[in-house]
Amino acid sequence: MDFVRIGDKMVSREKIHEAIDAILARRSKGQSQSEVAADLGVDRTFISRLETLGELRKGGSIALIGFPIANCDEIRDVAREEGVDFTLVMTDEERWAFVRQRSGIDLLNELMTLIASVRRFDKVIFIGSDKRLEIMKGLVDKGTEVATIVIGKSPVMGDVYLNPESLRQVIKGLKG
Repeated sequence: MDFVRIGDKMVSREKIHEAIDAILARRSKGQSQSEVAADLGVDRTFISRLETLGELRKGGSIALIGFPIANCDEIRDVAREEGVDFTLVMTDEERWAFVRQRSGIDLLNELMTLIASVRRFDKVIFIGSDKRLEIMKGLVDKGTEVATIVIGKSPVMGDVYLNPESLRQVIKGLKG
C-alpha cells in the first residue's frame, strides 16, 4: 500500500483510488450525484468537483476515422488529449492488411459492425480521399454532425502526413 503522512494523519492512496473508481462507476451507470453521495457517504459537491477536475470535454460523443495516415500515433495522441471517444486511423499498409486478413463475409460483418458503431456518435470526423469521404458521410445518420478532412484525390496511394494541430482545431470546432 502507498501511504502519505499529512500532519498527524496517515492517508491511503489505494483507498482514495477505490473510492473514486466507485463514484465514477456509479455515475457512468446513470446514478445522480446525490444518489452516489448518499450511498457512499460523501458530500455531493465533492462528486461535482471530482468530475470537473477530470473533465476533458462537454458535449456529444465524437468518433474519428481516417486512412491512409502516415503519423497515426500522433493523430491518436491528439484524439486522446482532446477526449475523442472512438479513434480508428490506419496507415496504407494497415488498411490493406485489414482487408486481406478477412474472408469476404468476415470483412462485410466487421464493416457493418463498425458502421453501426459509428452511427451512435453525435459527431464524426472522417479523414480520407475526396470520393471516400462522400461515401463515408452517407453512412451516418442525418442528425450526426460530420467534419471531413480531405487528404487527397481518390485513389490516395501511400500514407499522407496529417498536421496534428489542424486535427486539433477541427476537434475543438466540433466541441464548440
